[in-house]
Amino acid sequence: MRMGWFSLFSKAGALPPPTDDGQARLAADSELVRQQQAARLRELARATALKIDAIESAMTADMFGDTEPAWGSQRPPGPSAPAADSAPFDSQLGALPSGAPAPLPAAGAGPALTEEIVILYANGDIAAAQQLLEAAVAEANTLGSERGAWWMLFDLYQASGQQDAFDSLSIDYASTFETSPPQWRAVAAAAPDWAGLAPTVALSGVLDRQSAPQLERLRQAGDHPVLRLEFSRVAAVAADGCALLLDALRQLQARHCELIVVGAPALAARLRAGLAVGRRAGGEAPWLLLLELLRLQNLDKDFDQTAMDYCVTFEVSPPPFTPPHRVALAPAQQLTASPDRFMLPSIIERQLGPLLPAIQQYAEQYPALVFDCSRLARIDYASAMALRGALAGFGPARKIALRDVNHLVAGLLQLLGYASVARLHTLKY
Repeated sequence: MRMGWFSLFSKAGALPPPTDDGQARLAADSELVRQQQAARLRELARATALKIDAIESAMTADMFGDTEPAWGSQRPPGPSAPAADSAPFDSQLGALPSGAPAPLPAAGAGPALTEEIVILYANGDIAAAQQLLEAAVAEANTLGSERGAWWMLFDLYQASGQQDAFDSLSIDYASTFETSPPQWRAVAAAAPDWAGLAPTVALSGVLDRQSAPQLERLRQAGDHPVLRLEFSRVAAVAADGCALLLDALRQLQARHCELIVVGAPALAARLRAGLAVGRRAGGEAPWLLLLELLRLQNLDKDFDQTAMDYCVTFEVSPPPFTPPHRVALAPAQQLTASPDRFMLPSIIERQLGPLLPAIQQYAEQYPALVFDCSRLARIDYASAMALRGALAGFGPARKIALRDVNHLVAGLLQLLGYASVARLHTLKY
């Protein structure tokens, strides 16, 4: 619609009163009980880890190399044999990717504090874990690595929805370490308890009309509760490919599919690099795809600025900004693992329940297991022990990876000896 004037932006505790002496004594007693419970849990965790190490000290399977293999979607009849010259993975914790918490040492005030924090968090005492982490950051306590306490606190704020606190910590982080802080990740609220295989479409090379078969498969999977889109390996874009991807994204949003989008910032940057205000070469599709990617990332200010440039260039009204519906962002990775990832739910507690048979069925179909933990905010102590037992039961030759694990969950899993049965890939900050 041609226009002269147009409307551009249409966008669909107080402190408790002082306590008396009786209440103060009750609070002190409660705090003592909490500390005693935490101490008992720490001792149980240490004993469990020691027992696991003793049982599995003879394991020599090298679970993974330095880079993630392209496992694909093949379904061979059985697992691969272990390498003859491999070494126990629990001796290679230093090989964890950048951003992983350091392994928990055996003794000292720092490790004890780390154990207390991850156990408190795992068992749902978020406020106590937050208080200890904030104190650790203020006191420059490293908790195993220079930035370990910071990363755990970022993940706690993210998991508990405290974006203002997250943003405030980001400013302090950038000032302290003179580097970019972690970014707040949009988390889809839909189907938080869902778990299972998430169909993935990974675009690569040039996004053009030759991408049509991949995008058609994406449309065909549109009735699945969760879909994963990966843009990390897109090297170039063409106008016709932009139009195809834009149409597919709009259809999926109209169907209310939950989307996990990987590499959206990189694709948006690539699109922006090819656009200029006033230049109409290539048509409107690249502009509209850029606006859609900004909307999916919930970047309303960037959307508004780009919408203004679009209007100036084409003299038409831009699409309105509407918050994304059921869209989550995941970090880009250098290599993409098997598209057949098993996505874990946002919370695992009390018992594994129907999750266990679903994992066992997944293990029967695939020789290499990849668990997507990008939505896993918390797993409690008992469930983590049960899950570890299930993974160990698949045998030492089985390749198992847990990807995009937040640092609080990773701390608990390391404490419970997961390194001997699976490769842990933490969120990279």
